Amino acid sequence: MQGEEGATRPVPELSDPAPHGPGDATPNGSRGPAPDGSLDLAPGGSRGPAPDGSFDPPSPDGSRAASPDGPFDLAHHGDAEVGPGLVDLAVNVRRAPMPAWLREPVAAALDDLTGYPDPEPARAAVAARHGRPGEEVLLTAGAAEGFVLLAQALRGARRPVVVHPQFTEPEAALRAAGHRVERVLLPESTGFRLDPALVPADADLVLLGNPTNPTSVLHPAETIARLARPGRVLVVDEAFADTSSRPGDQERAAAGGPARFAGEPTRGPGPADGEPESLAARRDLPGLVVVRSLTKTWGLAGLRVGYLLGPADLLRRLAAVQPLWAVSTPALAAATACATPTAVAAEREIAVRLAAERAHLVARLRELPGVRVAGAPASAFVLVRIAGAARVRLALRDRGYAVRRGDTFPGLDGDWLRIAVRDTATTDAFVTVLAEILEA
Repeated sequence: MQGEEGATRPVPELSDPAPHGPGDATPNGSRGPAPDGSLDLAPGGSRGPAPDGSFDPPSPDGSRAASPDGPFDLAHHGDAEVGPGLVDLAVNVRRAPMPAWLREPVAAALDDLTGYPDPEPARAAVAARHGRPGEEVLLTAGAAEGFVLLAQALRGARRPVVVHPQFTEPEAALRAAGHRVERVLLPESTGFRLDPALVPADADLVLLGNPTNPTSVLHPAETIARLARPGRVLVVDEAFADTSSRPGDQERAAAGGPARFAGEPTRGPGPADGEPESLAARRDLPGLVVVRSLTKTWGLAGLRVGYLLGPADLLRRLAAVQPLWAVSTPALAAATACATPTAVAAEREIAVRLAAERAHLVARLRELPGVRVAGAPASAFVLVRIAGAARVRLALRDRGYAVRRGDTFPGLDGDWLRIAVRDTATTDAFVTVLAEILEA
């Protein structure tokens, strides 16, 4: 595989991708769209088998043993794991009462639904939070819509690359738009950390997450920045950036000290407001698009609100393929509220508490024989390797706990599970049950 240096080219233009037939295998063994441009949606909304039926069928325990280069169920997400009566450790959305400063403007927006949504106030608020002009912000109906816009607007990309393991919707969106996607798999042996040299030099569209779902790895911002260059669109999914925190803040919280940013004005993300490796304020990197979400920390999965940050000319191309009035008035109210100094200070305090709860979960998991925690977790979830994880997952379900299977993420197999960080009491109860299952 080529290194990270390469010749410069124009950013991919708006044009059709190279033609390919239904079910044609890409260089990594995955398949493109059906004749109608779809990806063969199964009745439940998941993407089904290729025309040759080679989508690895589930075994009796519900697992799929897919090779790193083979097909994966990219449409499977943590919400499919949860059900009535189960403690949810599968979905990475914080569950807490909505603060008044957020609840009240969202509720008030319900009285203003006769008019079409006006995104300008929210765009201005988000731009101010990140220290950027408004033309460098594009509001979206969740981060997932952002991936669809990128896939549709950049159909001229000649070599799109997705760095895995990571959230599967970016690749799913690319494939649905007809792209031939190449995967770069980060190895477990390095703690799933990014090596820019693994990314082909001529890749003109590169997507990765930071912190990465499902590995919980937080890549150094400067390492990611090495991937930026003229002629390439570099997409960094920062949906979980607001869950990360700096060790100094964590130490102050452990000592009972005040949160550093309580009451302070925000100065843009990154070191200034405690998101240690965020690129959201970087305007000097060519072709950089940062994807953000308000879903995780503020529990707004059902409202669908997120945004893209990037060069104004590139965002205009994305906006050209976005449906009119894509973001609802209540969602815009939430975006405005979550960009205020009050919201950013609260977010930082939540991230510090989360770090303590994550450390507790990791410590308890590492007490268990046969459980290996991947890398140095830095987000709202932890990835673990357990032999026979498919059986363990079903046994946990029988005991009242839902966890996220790992075998639907390219680069992982059936021995991986993702576990959401919760309060210490929930963690202790869960680990006790897990220990009993492993001992049985």
